Amino acid sequence: MKHVQQRPAGHLAPRRQQNWDWRAAGNFVCGGAGGGLLFLAALAHLAGAEVRHLIGAGLLLVGTGLFCVWLEIGRPWRALNVFRHLRTSWMTREASVAPLLFISGALAVAGLHPVLPVLAGLCGLAFLYSQARILAADKGIPAWRHPRCAAVVVATGLAEGAGLLALATPVLPARLLPLAALVLILALLARLWRWKRYLAGLNADGAPLGSLQALSTIERRFVLFGHLVPAAFAAAAGAGMPGAAAALAFAGLMAVGGGWLFKYTLVRRAAFTQGIALKHLPVRGRGPAGAAVKPGWSGH
Repeated sequence: MKHVQQRPAGHLAPRRQQNWDWRAAGNFVCGGAGGGLLFLAALAHLAGAEVRHLIGAGLLLVGTGLFCVWLEIGRPWRALNVFRHLRTSWMTREASVAPLLFISGALAVAGLHPVLPVLAGLCGLAFLYSQARILAADKGIPAWRHPRCAAVVVATGLAEGAGLLALATPVLPARLLPLAALVLILALLARLWRWKRYLAGLNADGAPLGSLQALSTIERRFVLFGHLVPAAFAAAAGAGMPGAAAALAFAGLMAVGGGWLFKYTLVRRAAFTQGIALKHLPVRGRGPAGAAVKPGWSGH
């Protein structure tokens, strides 16, 4: 019988996950931005701004994200089962924060008590953090389980919240425009730093080549148009340039767009599975055994 050499790479290499589609990505895109906006709205409230319209927008974004993930469930009417694992599941914790978030947010929009916007903002931050931990808890996706992934997801949500706050500057008090510009610049710097650390960690610790390629594809656009350009516009607006409100709104739009590009890429395009590694490649029939293989990974 003719010996046929086996090629394990195609069977062992990581593959892009197909369980979470655009609807799951929509939850992280919209929900994270909404949680970040609620938290930034709480800070604006403490600075003396009228933020009920911002809280309403944050609730709408979070609700849109949850609706997206509800559509993804094979049997949507069993969605209440998500509340059964509070002690072990970050998805349950995200779902458990949502009712308090909507109740406090709705009461804040109604203007019933000045502490309610702060409570809604804290719930938004908890919702954002829970989303980041959902990704980190998925050990089968190396790009998600990396220790630095959760931090960059939280930083992205806060940068999006600052960007949405910047978009609302035309209806905020003029005295808050320099402060909103400063908050946006700081949020962008924090996100850029976390992004660079995340990429460096993936490259140093090893990751599927598909994940690295997907993230490197957006890196230039993400850094330039998601950080450097909007930071420059925000700095100019904070310095009092003519048309400062429009410049800051444009900076906020770019900051939000960059964050959405990153999160969609992370959830859909960079989500490659672990694959299978062999410490010693066996052989069937005649021929020498092979060395250890980990196909589809950087450094292998």
